[in-house]
Amino acid sequence: MIIDCHAHLWKNQHGKVQGRDVFSVGGGKSDFGGEVRQMMPPYMVNGENTAEMLISNMDYAGVGGAVITQEEIDGNQDGYLLTVKKKYPNRLKICSLYEENKPFSLDGFDGVKICAGRLPTEDLTKHCKVFEKADKEHKFISIELADGDRQTGSLLEIIRQYPDLRFSVGHFGMVTRVGWKEQIKLARNKNVRIESGGITWLFNSEFYPYPSAVKAIKEAAGICGFEKLMWGSDYPRTMTEITYKMSFDFVLKSKELTEAEKKAFLFENAKEFYGFTDLTKCNKIKNMLED
Repeated sequence: MIIDCHAHLWKNQHGKVQGRDVFSVGGGKSDFGGEVRQMMPPYMVNGENTAEMLISNMDYAGVGGAVITQEEIDGNQDGYLLTVKKKYPNRLKICSLYEENKPFSLDGFDGVKICAGRLPTEDLTKHCKVFEKADKEHKFISIELADGDRQTGSLLEIIRQYPDLRFSVGHFGMVTRVGWKEQIKLARNKNVRIESGGITWLFNSEFYPYPSAVKAIKEAAGICGFEKLMWGSDYPRTMTEITYKMSFDFVLKSKELTEAEKKAFLFENAKEFYGFTDLTKCNKIKNMLED
């Protein structure tokens, strides 16, 4: 059993990066603020990154559940994700998107995503309304911080103010950047977890089987404990280089991690933190390359 703590979906990409538009131009490519980038695998030809595509990947790879987070570069996908939740209520947890100086809603959502590193106002204590609302409504916070310790101090104040509010810090603390361990230290607080969405992107130059990523996972476990760490794929952007299965296979095949650690990282920690229930194990489908 496996749970993906960091995946993206969109029906129509209509985001912003540094004030410039982000939109699909076909063939899995997007205009990214004036530069064409391969945003998705090239077979996603019409620019749609749908739940059906993700569920198909999950079924084949043996991933039972996933957390759908959001990104400002994709545009607000609240409406689409609410329809997705109705279709796959047991397999997907969904986040609404918080954007500075814009209305936001938690109705029907499991959590809220904050792209903290993109906020014009970096001090997270200035965004208290979203934390207060999430705390009252028993939602979780999915958050990605600016590199290093630029926002760890203000987030720590919020964590202490809301000791029962669940926080999931994404991109494994931006592990390849200076000061990443300061973000990992936040998980020493009982209500904070670290998820690895994007770790294969951050170690892409090394590529599969990402020995430095495994080393970083062990290093983070030494800081906050293995029970605080969770796996995420950052689907579909990371799938421009690897398959969905490869985004966790390097963990499964690592000889540096124990079986208990792998099980905790890939499933048990996320099941407890997000409250997944009624997940069923995916049936193994033999592919055309297997005997």
